[in-house]
Amino acid sequence: MGRLASRFRCDFSVGDAIGNVIIWFVLIVITLGLAAFVFPYYLLKAVINRTTVLAQDGTEIGKLSCDISLGTAVGNAIIWVFLSIITLGLAYLVYIYRVYRVVLNETKIEYY
Repeated sequence: MGRLASRFRCDFSVGDAIGNVIIWFVLIVITLGLAAFVFPYYLLKAVINRTTVLAQDGTEIGKLSCDISLGTAVGNAIIWVFLSIITLGLAYLVYIYRVYRVVLNETKIEYY
């Protein structure tokens, strides 16, 4: 049996964040705000994919990998765009929790 995972370490830097913000800002402007519904999926995916799994002694034993596709993100986002419009934005508060669930369900640990 291999070593037990103890914790995670994320190497998502400020530079990574700035680059992502610039790209998503442009996409949100071009799509007149519709990309804002897909953005949370890719924000979480970017952070998760820069996260390693550490053993109790601090050595890296794996990494997290999120394989969410654009189709899955857009499919879920379309439903929630309509729900948010109908509920005057209140459904967006629930949508954020749904995003976490979907992204985590698409995440796996890849051991070295």
